[in-house]
Amino acid sequence: MVKRSLQASLAGIQQARKAFAHKGWTQDNLAFEVNLKTRQPIWRFFSGRPVERHIFIDICSVLSLNWREIAANPPEEFSESKELSTAEFLDIDALVQQVRSQRFDKIQDQCGTLQLLDVTRPVRIDDIYIDVNILEEIASLQWLEFADLQNFTSKEFDRFGLGEVSQTQMAGITAVQTYSKLRVLGKPGAGKTTFLQHLAIQCNRGRFAGNRVPIFVTLRDFADKSREVGEFNLLNYICEDFLTCGISDPSVLETLLLEGRVLLLLDGLDEVLHQQSKGVVNEIRRLSEKYQKNMFVVTCRTAAKALNVKRFTNVEIAPFSQDQIVAFAQKWFTAVTKTNMQDKQEQAFEFIEKLDLPENLQFQRLAITPLFLHLACWVFHHQNKFPTQKSAFYKQCLDLLLGKWDETKAIERDEIYQGFLLPQKLKLLSQVASATFEQGNYFFEQHIVEQHISDYIGDLPNASTEAEELELDSKGVLQAIELQHGLLAERVRGIFSFSYLTFQEYLTARKIAGSYNLQALKQPLERLVTHITEPRWREIFLLTVAMLRNADFLVLLMKQEIDALAAQDPYLQKFLTWASQKSLLASESAAIRAFYLALARTPHLTPYFALVCIFDQDIFLDVALDNLVMECESNFADVYGCNDAVSSALAIVQDAGLHQVLQQLKDLLPDPEQSRESIQTWWQTSYPAWMEQLKTAIAKHRNIEHHWHFSPQQQQVLQQYYDANQLLIDCLNSNCEITDVVRQEIEASLLPIEELSKREWQGL
Repeated sequence: MVKRSLQASLAGIQQARKAFAHKGWTQDNLAFEVNLKTRQPIWRFFSGRPVERHIFIDICSVLSLNWREIAANPPEEFSESKELSTAEFLDIDALVQQVRSQRFDKIQDQCGTLQLLDVTRPVRIDDIYIDVNILEEIASLQWLEFADLQNFTSKEFDRFGLGEVSQTQMAGITAVQTYSKLRVLGKPGAGKTTFLQHLAIQCNRGRFAGNRVPIFVTLRDFADKSREVGEFNLLNYICEDFLTCGISDPSVLETLLLEGRVLLLLDGLDEVLHQQSKGVVNEIRRLSEKYQKNMFVVTCRTAAKALNVKRFTNVEIAPFSQDQIVAFAQKWFTAVTKTNMQDKQEQAFEFIEKLDLPENLQFQRLAITPLFLHLACWVFHHQNKFPTQKSAFYKQCLDLLLGKWDETKAIERDEIYQGFLLPQKLKLLSQVASATFEQGNYFFEQHIVEQHISDYIGDLPNASTEAEELELDSKGVLQAIELQHGLLAERVRGIFSFSYLTFQEYLTARKIAGSYNLQALKQPLERLVTHITEPRWREIFLLTVAMLRNADFLVLLMKQEIDALAAQDPYLQKFLTWASQKSLLASESAAIRAFYLALARTPHLTPYFALVCIFDQDIFLDVALDNLVMECESNFADVYGCNDAVSSALAIVQDAGLHQVLQQLKDLLPDPEQSRESIQTWWQTSYPAWMEQLKTAIAKHRNIEHHWHFSPQQQQVLQQYYDANQLLIDCLNSNCEITDVVRQEIEASLLPIEELSKREWQGL
């Protein structure tokens, strides 16, 4: 029998203390991680006293130590003379505990760590795992009309992707407890394998399904072994796994299965080659029906609809919520980075804070998937910011999905693409993305996307000219894209979209930029600028300008399109000319033009420009004069208010002529001590002429008109003019390749609006 307690050697204690100090924990922290109610076993462990075997192993596991290296006189591996047999056990609970004990190290080694992408060392699953949620309704199996999805905005598209249309969520472990036969679906990188590993570890430690023996099977390994031996027999495969733990009697596994004491975790059904999938599915079905009292969990990519297992309940891993993103980031920076604990926590906080900024919306869209959230954390850790060149990050994500992700997991796929290289896959997806985005579609029917694929395949060398063959090929390619990459996803029956709007935008921009970079075609850029007033095209502009080898032509086209917005309206031209003339009086003319544009349209917002006023005396004076007019117009019966407003303006006016006129106007105001009747008479008889003299003086000396009046249509044009200028500024500031001559030419005549970025004009 195995020793029931273990104690650490002197050398082991020193090694454990070093690992404990590196964690920065207290003994209470460690007790919590090991799921202990008191820290007494922790104290006994570090003082070299005997500790229950499973607790000893748990402590070493949490500290990332090999318990055999820490223990004094660790037990030998099981020999033939100590083989386990069911004849020794009349109590099934004792058999379960004995098997769990013998297989404990096997499960810990098999499931206890993760190899994160681009991270050179394994990470303990406990240090990174976040509890997942489950959707009980599979969106792609629902029936919706195309018209129900056709008018979705980008925000509604995001909510749809988060399962907020009709699905309810439950905790992942709750789903396993609820359904004894469960098929867990999810996109690539959604965390399916990690979820199964977590279940195995929790069961191994007795924290979940404590009366069962966890068995973890990678189905592609089982399929490969079955191909070697010439038969699919999952029971024999598991018996061989038991043999490596010193359990050679097949009746042990048989007894556990008959008594319903196994938690069988089967990972990656979609990773099995097509010609082997039927045999694997049949074997899972056979075993689950024969030993139905056990718990079975199978993982599979959502798109693998044909790999359905009879009498299994299908659920889908839900995208990360905001709380899960925060929790994952905090764990990630603690577990992966090598800085001190305070720096880890500070960087995690900064990551979460910056991820929530509006300019990082595209990263937020991707962060709902653990794989892309890991990549975002990795990039942020090395750059201490989110990349300004978003296109490079998106390309990395696509390269990962289109091949590298399967390569890192050593997954062999059926060759459906028939010679498609990575650039060809990107070109095909870019064609689909640009065609659907140009038509304003985030969602598209299956026959539409198949037609786009067929058009692309038809242009390839040696392509078939048979319509039926092209149709079959396009169906196969669509299935491959959905299954292998998850870039195109069936949202509801027969209706597809890109799995992430960010990728549709990136691929659309990639096609536009590629046409100009490789073939010097101007038409794609000319078509692009016709969308400059459409908000949904904003990200396309920013991505395209970043991907162009030289963006001179595009930004000049944008400037021309912006100027044309108000070119046909003389009143708007007069207004913009006035704003430009006013700005010439100031040192920073570009920013000042933006201020006067706001001042004329929304004088009530002038307090928001106090910061600008501090840096520019001309603006400060014009704000004071504008407030003077507003005060005298809105509070015309308030003598004290008008007096104070004129006095404030006089205090800062340096122009002698304007100062003299304002002083004369102030002297014309009635004495506040006069009777109410006298003051009222003055307002009725003299105020209109007094007010007109004030406006005339200001217009003469400061060139300020009070006030511009715009029709609703003109307000809309000015709003578009403002937004388009803001977009052009953002493009110029995006580190794109623009020659100095073109940059200076645009900036000299541009209406930049950095100073207006904090306010909106809606509702004027």
